[in-house]
Amino acid sequence: MKKLPIVLLFALISGFASAQTMTVQEYIETYRDIAIAEMKRAGIPASITLAQGLLETESGNSDLVKRSNNHFGIKCKSNWTGESVTHTDDAPNECFRKYNSAADSYRDHSDFLRNNSRYSSLFELAPNDYKGWAYGLKKAGYATNPKYPQILIRNIEDNNLQQYDDPNVVVFDNGATIDSSKKETVITIAPVLQERDKEDIGISLRKGRSLFNGLKAVPVTKGTSLLAIATQYDIPLSKLLEYNDLKTDGLLKDDQWIYLERKPKQGNRDYYIALQNESLYDIAQNNGIQLQALMLYNQLPENAVIKKGTKINLRPGLPVGQTINVDVNEKKYHEVLPKEGLYSISKKYNVSVQQLKEWNGLQSDELSIGQQLIISK
Repeated sequence: MKKLPIVLLFALISGFASAQTMTVQEYIETYRDIAIAEMKRAGIPASITLAQGLLETESGNSDLVKRSNNHFGIKCKSNWTGESVTHTDDAPNECFRKYNSAADSYRDHSDFLRNNSRYSSLFELAPNDYKGWAYGLKKAGYATNPKYPQILIRNIEDNNLQQYDDPNVVVFDNGATIDSSKKETVITIAPVLQERDKEDIGISLRKGRSLFNGLKAVPVTKGTSLLAIATQYDIPLSKLLEYNDLKTDGLLKDDQWIYLERKPKQGNRDYYIALQNESLYDIAQNNGIQLQALMLYNQLPENAVIKKGTKINLRPGLPVGQTINVDVNEKKYHEVLPKEGLYSISKKYNVSVQQLKEWNGLQSDELSIGQQLIISK
């Protein structure tokens, strides 16, 4: 066999190494769903977990993470009985935990914080208080770098990681997010997709990594073939229709989320209050609940149009047909944060992008940091 010239061999090796380098965005897209799932399970903001992972793994490229799946630099300690690797950190050849998968590492990180009394005060913070978490971790002794909080916050805000802390996207089950003593907790669920960058939608459709209401789902634009979606995800078309309370195949009439698994028969809270005139179908999709169950709980026909302010039961055994006085007409404002766009803001407040544009006299989708937007009128 002929030997490759040294220059060519070096080029091939360099090219291979370059191809294996993970970007910040690739790290986020690869592990964000694990971070969100852990947030739901343990109560740690997904933004904080992702920011720590980015820092500790050098965006997924550190030697330690490649050898051990250890995304948070957790050392063995005396209570660790699993596999380990040696790695030079504060001292030469220290013992670090080794995991079978990234998910195991993320879970162990959550348990490490959750079960350590040093960090107990952090779980009393608001679920989206990533700044409080960043400074709290440093204060509790998680890291020795004096700039650790600022580094985490910069990672979060530069990459808009705070969007993954939004309870409109992910429902929290821990006490830090939902007061379990209140049986009628109302959480506004994100509306159907109104506008979104088509390239981003293409990425979501290809990777199928999105979560909506805690269920596997993908955002799909108007005019998309349901058969194409079923084929893309290797799901029988009949099942896809069933999962989304649809009777016939065809092209979607509106932008919306399409579920890739069966929705539950009960919601994550007692009721939902209509903020605009909505169809019962849209409410079922937006709240991740089966349409037939929604019809039964509210004694309504499938084609019912729900008036603004009407309380829709998401669980059985509650009074039906109530219209309650909710302040849906009070003008409210939102200050634009770094990396925020009209779509994420519309999703947060359960309004459409078009409404935001009309209320604020916007001619384009461009926003500036600190801009005050009317989000309720």
